[in-house]
Amino acid sequence: MSDDNNELMEDVGLPRGATPDPDNEGWFSWGDFPRSSFAAATGRLLFKPDGPGRGIARMFPTEDHMNMGGSLHGGAVMSFIDMSMFAGGLCAGMERAHYVTLDLTTHFLARGQAGSPLDAHVELVKQTRGHAFLQGVVKQNGEPCYSFSGTLKKVNRPNGPSAR
Repeated sequence: MSDDNNELMEDVGLPRGATPDPDNEGWFSWGDFPRSSFAAATGRLLFKPDGPGRGIARMFPTEDHMNMGGSLHGGAVMSFIDMSMFAGGLCAGMERAHYVTLDLTTHFLARGQAGSPLDAHVELVKQTRGHAFLQGVVKQNGEPCYSFSGTLKKVNRPNGPSAR
């Protein structure tokens, strides 16, 4: 890596447990989510730093993510954006801690389709002791499809797994 790239990357990081994705050079992942988790419905989530204060998260929408009208289901899109705020925010330099989503606003600008990756360009707007404020744009084939803003709240300890 050149010195210029090292300077750009010094303010960014990767989420804990991230490993280079073997099929996508330059991207990282947590591997496959447990099949019983809601996150697994999104599919493989990739992420990478994009310079100080910025990160990118990627999903690969399939026919399983479509609505009855022939475009990506809004729930699938918002789940991806929610996950992107965590992965992309950490890549953007967000403080490592346990967070929960406090709010998320999404604007649907164009209809997403199956078969082409969605890239969430995440910007860490501000970090306080208790909150991370993020915003971004999700693009497909270079065109904006969705814009978003959201707040993550730092919590002292995560919930334990649910009892079944």
